[in-house]
Amino acid sequence: MNEKSNKFKWHLLFIFTIGLLAAGIYSASQSINYKWQWHLVWPYIVDTAPIDIIAQSDASAAINAEGEITLIYDNGDPDTIITNASEVLVYDGDLIFEGDLVARSESIKSGLLIDGLYMTLKISVISLFFSIVIGLMTALMRISDNPFSKNLSILYIEVIRGTPLLVQIFIVYFFLGTIFDLERFTAGVVALSVFTGAYVAEILRSGIQSISAGQMEAARSLGMTYPKAMMYVILPQAFKRTLPPMAGQLINLIKDSSLVSVISITDLTKAGREVVSGSFATFEVWFTVAALYLLLTSTLSWAIQRIEKRLATND
Repeated sequence: MNEKSNKFKWHLLFIFTIGLLAAGIYSASQSINYKWQWHLVWPYIVDTAPIDIIAQSDASAAINAEGEITLIYDNGDPDTIITNASEVLVYDGDLIFEGDLVARSESIKSGLLIDGLYMTLKISVISLFFSIVIGLMTALMRISDNPFSKNLSILYIEVIRGTPLLVQIFIVYFFLGTIFDLERFTAGVVALSVFTGAYVAEILRSGIQSISAGQMEAARSLGMTYPKAMMYVILPQAFKRTLPPMAGQLINLIKDSSLVSVISITDLTKAGREVVSGSFATFEVWFTVAALYLLLTSTLSWAIQRIEKRLATND
């Protein structure tokens, strides 16, 4: 009972501390004399702006009793029937010219920030997959007895870890992209995968080498080949041991993906810059962008914690 009471007190202290921090942030925001306008951010999350329906050619309008608009084109093109208009801007029998606004229809679609979030998620997931593949291959080369494989993996790891990701993105996009005609998205995935793969390789190498040598010897004595022993005995244990540092590196990958905005990929960071330039709600936008990144990283962290717990119960 006493232990539960102590834990409850510590939880109360935690809540009180968070409250103090929130009060401090609020007080600081008031001192800068800034007018918060969170309503300006919402349209960039959920876009409810109506869609303009434009005449594609010269036509005449016919409107029936149900409110349906039929555009009868002068050039003989098939008629256009508009049934979902929320606001009709022409009258029955009106002459309409190409480019005229005919009607508006209600629409609910993702805003620019959500589109940027989707791009960040897409590039992160693809890069995550390839970085694990590259990292695993490099780790196996790193621990091999073949001098060529070992030296090649060491060279790759040292070069990649010794140069900034931003520089690597520029090299991949402007140099390799020009040679191999890579699109922006492909160049971003390549740069992120190669960069993260070097760190994943060292994490996996340390995990593999932490497994007792007797495990491999026992597997080989049972008639397993080296690849089978590595696949069924060593690697499962190495992956389990390296999950925490691997989680940290993969979370870094999501955050590092913000750098692909420098090659004009409209990820979450670039979308944030565009929204700021359009709404001038600087603080609101960047707090929202930070919250969306936190959502991605927290989801990944939670998923890996669940995997850790499941693997622990299987031991």
